[in-house]
Amino acid sequence: MKTSRRKWEHIDITLNKEVEGPQTTWFEHVHLIHHAAPELNFTDIDTSIYFLNKKLSAPVMITGMTGGHPDVAHINAALAEVAEEFKIAMGVGSQRAAIENPELAESFAIVRKKAPSTVLVANIGAAQIVGGYSLKEIKKAVEMIDADAIAIHLNPAQEVIQPEGEPIYRNLISSISRLVDAIDVPVIVKETGCGLSMEVVRDLRDAGVRIFDVSGAGGTNWILVEKYRALKVGDELKAALADSISVWGIPSAASIIEARFMAPDAVIIGSGGIRTGIDAAKAIALGADMVGIARPALEAYFRGRLNLYIDAFIREIKAVMFLTGSKKVHDLRKKPIVITGVLREWMSERKIDRWDYELMRRGLSKTSIL
Repeated sequence: MKTSRRKWEHIDITLNKEVEGPQTTWFEHVHLIHHAAPELNFTDIDTSIYFLNKKLSAPVMITGMTGGHPDVAHINAALAEVAEEFKIAMGVGSQRAAIENPELAESFAIVRKKAPSTVLVANIGAAQIVGGYSLKEIKKAVEMIDADAIAIHLNPAQEVIQPEGEPIYRNLISSISRLVDAIDVPVIVKETGCGLSMEVVRDLRDAGVRIFDVSGAGGTNWILVEKYRALKVGDELKAALADSISVWGIPSAASIIEARFMAPDAVIIGSGGIRTGIDAAKAIALGADMVGIARPALEAYFRGRLNLYIDAFIREIKAVMFLTGSKKVHDLRKKPIVITGVLREWMSERKIDRWDYELMRRGLSKTSIL
C-alpha cells in the first residue's frame, strides 16, 4: 500500500502547500501580436483539433495526476466527466499502484466509464519500464482504461528526492524503443516538471517516439512536493537536497522551442505551468500542437468550479485566436511572435537558429501526424 498512500499524499501536498516555482515558465518572454483588424467574426473561430484519431473540441488535455488510492476515484471520475463534456483529452496518474494491487484498478477504470468517447491516456513511470515491467504490465495499464495511448513519464529529479525513490534510468531509451515496436497504441513520453531538452527529444525520436509532452519548469514543482514528504518522515538529507535543486529544470517555453526544433514531425504537448488560455495560446504559437493542464483543474474541482474553469480556459484560447486573426488552432503557429530577454538568450546559447526555428514552428518542414 506504500505506492497507494504516496498518491494520496501527493494530492494533499499539491493542494495545501506552496509547490510552484521558484522558476517561471518564461512565457512572460513570449509576446503575441495584437491584430486589430482580424477579418474574422468571433463565431468563425474553430478551436477543434484531431488527436489520436479523435476530434477534440479544443487543444487541451487534463494531464495525468491521480488514481491508485480508494479515496481518489471521485477525482478521476469528475475530471473524466468534464473531459467528456467539453471533448478534451485526459490522462491518468501513474498506474503502478493498480498493477501492484488490482483492487485499486477501479480508481483508474472509472475514467472510461465517465468518458466513453474522448481521448484517454494511460501512464507508467520510466523506473518501471527499466525496472522489470514486461509488455504484459504495460498492456494491463492500457486495457485498464481502454486507453488511446500510453504515456511514459520521466521524473528523474523527483526520484532523487522521493524518500522511496527509484532513480534507475540505465537502458531507458532502448527499453522505450522496444515498447514502441511491441505495443499497439502510440507511446507518449512526458516529463514531470523539469522539461525535455533537444538531446532527449532527439534520442527518443530516433527510438520511434512521435508524441512528446514537455512538462517544463514553472508549474508544479515535484522536487518541492517530495521535500514535504521527506520532512514528514524525518529525511532531513533529502529535504536539504530538495532546497538546493528546486531551481532545476528547463522552463516550459524553452522546452517547447527545443522539442519543436528537434522534432518537426512530432506532436508536441506544451505543459508545465499552463494556467490561462493566454499561456496556452503562447505555447501553441511557440510550436506546441496542444497544451496540458493539471494542478489548476485539480484545484478547480475542489473549489466546485471545474466546469467553469475549463469553459473559461477554452474561451480564453478562442479569444486570443480571434485577437491574433487565427481562425484555426494551428494558425497561431503562423502568426508573428516576439521572443525577448532570457528566452532569446537561451535560443542563442543553444544554437537554435531563429529562421530555422520559424520554419519548424510554422510547420513548413513537417508532415502533421495529429
